[in-house]
Amino acid sequence: MTYCLGILTKDGLVLASDSRTNAGADQVSVCRKMYTFAHPGERVFAVLTSGSLSLTQSVITLLRRDFVAGKGLATVPSLYDAAREIGDKVRRVAELDRAALEKDSYPFNINILLGGQIKGEAPGLFQVYPQGNPLAATEDMPYLQIGETKYGRPILDRGIIFDQTTLEEAVKYALLSIDSTMKSNVTVGPPIDVLVYPNDELTVTRQRRFENEDVDFNRLRQRWQQALRQAVARLPAVRFAAPGDAGNGFSIQLVDGGPGDQATGQPDQSNRGKGRGQTQG
Repeated sequence: MTYCLGILTKDGLVLASDSRTNAGADQVSVCRKMYTFAHPGERVFAVLTSGSLSLTQSVITLLRRDFVAGKGLATVPSLYDAAREIGDKVRRVAELDRAALEKDSYPFNINILLGGQIKGEAPGLFQVYPQGNPLAATEDMPYLQIGETKYGRPILDRGIIFDQTTLEEAVKYALLSIDSTMKSNVTVGPPIDVLVYPNDELTVTRQRRFENEDVDFNRLRQRWQQALRQAVARLPAVRFAAPGDAGNGFSIQLVDGGPGDQATGQPDQSNRGKGRGQTQG
């Protein structure tokens, strides 16, 4: 299992991935899952992978071979066409390996995130499914995830707003989303690779790997945990009614006028992103 995510904002992109591979309890290792393809000043792509390591490596090898030869991602006219090019490579690997895998009851498991920009168009973010078809992030759905997505999703749903979230804030959301996932699932783990791409930069200059004991990452994790506990403490107080004295009919009550009982002015993002994936409509 793995966890990768991409966040699309009005200012650019933030992409992040873990590096843990897991083929059983006694086969845990580290392998990079973020790859870049760039012709500075003309086009930049970042490709993040999840699924079977042998399959993702085959797709990356095919993409890299064409890119070096001046084909494929080196020549596609748009980011959508780049996503389609990646989908073609996924289907090519499926032709090579799916039958043999499924014969031995191994699923063809691969998902890919593509983020980047080609000169003359806006940056974009796509997910490519195992069938090779792409899904684009939008202003209403400004982030995409692959791998172990459920633990890191709530903070993104509540926090990411396309035209309000800065790149600096998006980095924090990405790191906290991965931290939440690592906290609940041991198959996701460091090092964490983060790439920040500002609009129209057309090169890769902001990239960092956060190792297991990274001081900055640990400080962010600790302060988030402290802030979360403090936020809960500031919420309206909970009062338990005495037996036979339920007042408004509830034995557990939230008391108005507490220190945290104030409007934050932030819109409710609780329904953002519902229904992602291979759905109709």
